[in-house]
Amino acid sequence: MISDKIRDVLNEQINKEFYSAYLYLSMSAYFAEIGMYGFSKWTKIQSKEEIDHGMILFEYVIDRNSQIRLAQIEPPLFEVKSPLSVFEQIYQHERSITSAIDCVAQMSESDCDLATRNFIDWYLKEQIEEEAMVSRIISKLKAFGEEKSALYLIDRELSHREYNQPVY
Repeated sequence: MISDKIRDVLNEQINKEFYSAYLYLSMSAYFAEIGMYGFSKWTKIQSKEEIDHGMILFEYVIDRNSQIRLAQIEPPLFEVKSPLSVFEQIYQHERSITSAIDCVAQMSESDCDLATRNFIDWYLKEQIEEEAMVSRIISKLKAFGEEKSALYLIDRELSHREYNQPVY
């Protein structure tokens, strides 16, 4: 069994992962509304991955014979100015998730919960990949500007993303 402190922080992280899914789904809807279906597909797949991340945590808490305490998910907020601004907000969001996971790692280590500390390593590696992926998209959007033909090509490239259920 895990301590109450670790249980609580893992439950908070579950909520953050589900909020992330909700945020990405909102962004997917926005991109679909403006006809950018590649961007829409990319963010929809990201939403699915965030649900998977939340469920992996969910199962871990149950497997450790602890309690799940789901919290209300706040409505997602993001500013719509351009695809670049949305992806910059995605990057900042992912950085905040990385910071939260760093805290889980630190808390589990200081609590001498090495099983949780080992478990959370997967999330630390996952966040490196997620930040890098978003950073590459931002670089392309900055390099090629907001020109319609460049956005079309980036949209087409993002439409090739395939959903791969994460394996822990």
